[in-house]
Amino acid sequence: MRYLYSVAIGAALGAGSVFMHASLVPFGLVFVLLATVAGIWSIGRMWGGKTLRIVGSIAWTVVVLRAGFPGINDEYLIEGTAVGISLINVGFMALVLAILLPA
Repeated sequence: MRYLYSVAIGAALGAGSVFMHASLVPFGLVFVLLATVAGIWSIGRMWGGKTLRIVGSIAWTVVVLRAGFPGINDEYLIEGTAVGISLINVGFMALVLAILLPA
């Protein structure tokens, strides 16, 4: 059950990151990155173990990368601007930081 909760929390953080990263530039991006680190770290803090943090990070990655690909009508949820590219690149670094932080 904890694995399902980790996937759900990671996917929710990813969806929130996709929708909030471009609002109020650059504060939206900073807020999203801090929320991602805090959310993934808290998964390991709440249930213990790096495995659950990795599972949540994989769910975040799947959601964010899917949002970067074109949809049915060629719409992009993450644009190729500096903010969108920063979300993907710095977001992965934030995930690594959240996984490596001690619980």
